[in-house]
Amino acid sequence: QVPLEESGGGLVQAGGSLRLSCVASGRPLSGYIMGWFRQASGKDREFVSNISPGSSNINYADSVRGRFIMSRDDFKNAVYLQMNSLKPEDTAVYYCAVYQNGWNYWGQGTQVTVSS
Repeated sequence: QVPLEESGGGLVQAGGSLRLSCVASGRPLSGYIMGWFRQASGKDREFVSNISPGSSNINYADSVRGRFIMSRDDFKNAVYLQMNSLKPEDTAVYYCAVYQNGWNYWGQGTQVTVSS
């Protein structure tokens, strides 16, 4: 198990910014690919971004590229998602996850609501 806890969600106006954090306890994250996903009400969970160990490779969904920035701090055992220029369609529960032979470990999620 890799307990993950997301934080930083909230209500923001369109065009605003939020920074999500995901902190792990009990196991170092430094050797794992980490990801952010989101699930809007009534929709399937979708990929947002992932980051490789050492931050050498970061990928983004087309819908967030250029607006969101994923990073990691292995000393703090955490990953982050800086979300800028938020749009109402970014409204969702955001989850962080650990990749180990699949996206097998998930946090409980943090709600992000963007008002128009």
